[in-house]
Amino acid sequence: MKRAFYIGRFQPYHNGHQSVMERIAPLVDEIVIGVGSAQLSHEVNNPFTAGERLMMIAAALREIGVSYHAVPIEDLRRNALWVSHVYSMTPYFDVVYSNNPLVIRLFSESGKKVQTLPMYRRETLSGTEVRRRMLAGEDWRSLVPDPVAAVIDEIGGAERLRAISSSD
Repeated sequence: MKRAFYIGRFQPYHNGHQSVMERIAPLVDEIVIGVGSAQLSHEVNNPFTAGERLMMIAAALREIGVSYHAVPIEDLRRNALWVSHVYSMTPYFDVVYSNNPLVIRLFSESGKKVQTLPMYRRETLSGTEVRRRMLAGEDWRSLVPDPVAAVIDEIGGAERLRAISSSD
């Protein structure tokens, strides 16, 4: 069995993430998804809880039939120990897929095989852009899979983001 590892904050999970999953899926038997910064929520840059992000991932991947394990991974703030921390929290995996320079460096230094994939519509497909559009009342739904939009609606995610971004 061949497993890949892919980590992100998924704040929220968007079509760029979905594109990566669709490209990794045919190459492996399973994907281990690390939900990074799992301890953060209810912040402008991190509005969703780890559990809500797991719901988004499950809803999106159900549509495309990807076999996966999603694991919340809290920040360690000690990069030299971070890879060991990831290994302790996840099932075994053979290869890491990432475009993040720090993730690439840390896993490469540990001897793990790392692959990069071309980013898909990066200029508009980012959590930052989705959150910006939510705050501005612009169309954000076209940037996320439909099942993810349904989860965000279910949890009142856009309203939460607007509330936590306001000042007193």
